[in-house]
This record gives sequence, C-alpha cells and structure tokens, in this order.
Amino acid sequence: MNGALQDASKSRTNAPLFSVIILNWNGRHNLEECLSFIRSQAFRDFETIVVDNGSTDGSVDWVKERWAESVSVVALSTNLGFAGGNNAGILVARGRYVILLNNDTAVDPGWLAAMDDAVRRRPDAGMFTPKILNYYRRDEIATTGHLIYPDGMARGRHRLEKHDGRFDEEGEVLSPSGCAGVYKKEMLDEIGLLDDAFFAYGEDVDLGLRGRWAGYKCIYVPAAVVYHKYSATTGTYSPQKAFLAERNRLWLLFKNFPVVDILFSPFYTFLRYSLHLKGVLIGKGASGRFTRESSAGALFRVILKAEMAALRGLPGILRKRRECRGYQRIGTREFRRGIRRFALTAEEVALKD
Repeated sequence: MNGALQDASKSRTNAPLFSVIILNWNGRHNLEECLSFIRSQAFRDFETIVVDNGSTDGSVDWVKERWAESVSVVALSTNLGFAGGNNAGILVARGRYVILLNNDTAVDPGWLAAMDDAVRRRPDAGMFTPKILNYYRRDEIATTGHLIYPDGMARGRHRLEKHDGRFDEEGEVLSPSGCAGVYKKEMLDEIGLLDDAFFAYGEDVDLGLRGRWAGYKCIYVPAAVVYHKYSATTGTYSPQKAFLAERNRLWLLFKNFPVVDILFSPFYTFLRYSLHLKGVLIGKGASGRFTRESSAGALFRVILKAEMAALRGLPGILRKRRECRGYQRIGTREFRRGIRRFALTAEEVALKD
C-alpha cells in the first residue's frame, strides 16, 4: 500500500482546515457530480483526496486527467472496504479535520462554510455530522447522525422523516454517519482510525463510540447539507449488506458496550428478530424488502453466516476492547447515559424502511 500512497503525498506545511476524503470503488459515474459540488464551495481552506479501492472502470486515470490540479489520488491495488480505504486517505490527510464523504453525494455550496463555523464554535467536540437528505427526494431526511439499539444495531436518526424545519436545531448526537462524517485529527491520533476488520457498515458507529469513551462529543450541524444516493454501491437490501450489518453489530457490541449491557443484549436481539419476522410476514422493514427480493430462507442463512463469522472474529475484537481502555476518559455510567439518550426502539430498527 505504501507505493499507492505516493500520488497523495504532500508537504505538511500550510495544512488546510479540512481534508475531504472521497472513497471510490467503480464509481466514476458518480465522481463528476461529487467533485464538481466540492469545487463550488464558498469556503476554500480544504484539500480533496480521492481514494480508489482498486476500481476497474478507469476511475483513477479519469481523476488524474480531469482533476489533477485540485485533487490528490490514493490508488489502492485491491478493495480494502470502507474502513481500509478511508484509513489510507486519513494517513496522508494534512487537515486538522478529516471529512469522510461518499462518492454518491452532492454537497450544498455552503456545506464547508457551515462546518467551519461549527468547528470554530465547538473546539471541545471531536466529531460533527451534517444534515443528510435523500438525493432523489430532497424533502426527506436520510440521517442527522446515528441512533443505536441495545444489541449494537445502529440506524440513521430521523431517517425518512420529512425535511420540514423540525430538525434544524444544532445539538449533540451519538456519532456521525460515515457518509459525510467530520472527525478531529487530534481525536483520531488518540483513539486510532476506522477498524478495517469491519470492512464496511458499522465502522463509523464503532469509531464514534470509541470517541465518546475518550470524552469527545459529536455535534449535529443542520446548516451543513449533503444529498446522498443511499446505498448506491452495495444495494439497499443486498445479502452482502445484511451479512456485514449483522456481523459488525456484534463486533461493535462486544468492543464498546459495558459488560452488563452485553449480558442483557440477547433479550433485545430476540425482540428485534421477532419483529423482523413480523416484517417478513407483512412485507415491512428491511427484512420484508429483503425477502421480496430473495427469500426468508436466504435471510436466515445470511444471519446465521454473519453470527458464525462474528464468533470467529471475537478473540481479536476482545483484544481491541482491552486496547481501548488506554484512552477512556469517561465512566461506564456516563457512556451508558449517552447510548440510552440516543437509543433506537425495536420497532424502528426492524419495521421502518
């Protein structure tokens, strides 16, 4: 990977405020719009880095030809997933804040200016998240940060709600969405980067929870607006996404949750699975959509495969849990208050699309 980083190596002098990292995998069709909207920003103190996860669609050559003057490229030889790919970008980022931006997004012209205002007003925060709207239905919220269920399954806050002014108040949230999350470099230097064992899904929540253990808050910035083509890369209800989401929520649980919460989590999982079964029968929620496109048997096999994979990886996750203790600044009671404040109900996680 070291050779792949040469294209993006830059002097560390005159560091910009933000490093915008765009992860790409065979997404050349999305990059033109994404990069154009970034170039249109009124705020200019930033650098742009495209990390290519081993694309075969000519993305790297296209960016180098069309955007050589304003965009650095990290060309990876293989697909390292969301976590590994973004980590490669973070390693060469010069900014004081790192922004992980999906390639299937378009940003509002005032997006970075709003983020600049927020980070200057809230130097105590280590993470920020914008208001993310549905690219195709711009009166619909995609996420305003994350919520979390007591067994480790996470979901976007206010997802599918109407964008009608009710969610325009800045305030604390659990963690950023990896779709457009902003992270203080100082925090990442302390707690480490995304966990590349996750590959994709849940690693942004894991990073956010680790940041909270270290005493950092996450601030929702509604004036910073991003439009997202939800799940354009992996598919909304694909078997791969279902596998990764279920496996990774177990890893996230065992890595970050207090022991007592882990012991009680099977009860919540049973309740969630019961409602997923209801979703299969009535055709609602992710399970209902999945079985319409595949089958209930396929869903059961995916969940079983995910849980077996999670168990195989558990020794490594528990080692990482012990490593996290080195930077924990808050107690169990305060952490638990945080996850309860931003808790999901079983109905939301199982039956809401």
